[in-house]
Amino acid sequence: MTILITGANGNVSGALLHSLDSDDVRALVRDPAKAPEGVPAVVGDLDVPASLTSAFEGVDVLWLLTPMGPQAPHQSLNAVWAAQRAGTRHIVRLSAIGAAYDAPTRNGRLHALSDAELADSGLNWTIIKPGSFMQNLIGSVVDGTLYGAAGEGRIGMIDVRDIADFAAHVLSDPAPHAGRTYTLTGPASISLRDAAADLGANYHSLTPAQAYEAMRQAGLDETLAAMGAEYAAAFADGWGDSITTDFTDIMGRRPRTFAEFARDMR
Repeated sequence: MTILITGANGNVSGALLHSLDSDDVRALVRDPAKAPEGVPAVVGDLDVPASLTSAFEGVDVLWLLTPMGPQAPHQSLNAVWAAQRAGTRHIVRLSAIGAAYDAPTRNGRLHALSDAELADSGLNWTIIKPGSFMQNLIGSVVDGTLYGAAGEGRIGMIDVRDIADFAAHVLSDPAPHAGRTYTLTGPASISLRDAAADLGANYHSLTPAQAYEAMRQAGLDETLAAMGAEYAAAFADGWGDSITTDFTDIMGRRPRTFAEFARDMR
């Protein structure tokens, strides 16, 4: 069974490549020089449909991950189209927690479009909707202070390594998961103040507007910074305060706690 991994140089797909125990895994890359070490690479660009024909040839199962942004539905559409033409049997797609047409974030609304398209594609599919990544906080700790704009809102954050382990489990035997949507969170919903304590840091609360300015100064473009600020406002309003048992139900173990993540990252 041939598995094709998109987003191979990102946090989730990079961890997934370490979690997968398969002899036939390929990584889709735009630049062969940037292919992950030790993984056969095929060249293709999700923004360019014609480039995907040869890249998808012989692929049985596709891991479909598109980066946040306005191009995401276009890229997902192209991947589904290429998979249909190639005879790919199953697509496992990384969506986002709370993805829906009425989500308070553009990212959630855009993912809802691609989730619906995949469900109507005629292919076997599985959708994974993870909560906010614990790893996203690493770059927010500066000189012993965690900066965040979620106020005192609680969030069911999940470790990227657990997302990868879960995805690897599904990709290795996708048939039992056909037509299923899984929402993955950590074992507890915590505030950024709680997270700061586990990281041995102080917590400095920003407004979503201040977070937007900080992201712009850090080099993010206007759209991505605005989408990040939308998440901050939603989390501050309590939108992320939920946990599920989907991970434990399928994996037979609980996901990592934030304290465990903080210990490992320290």
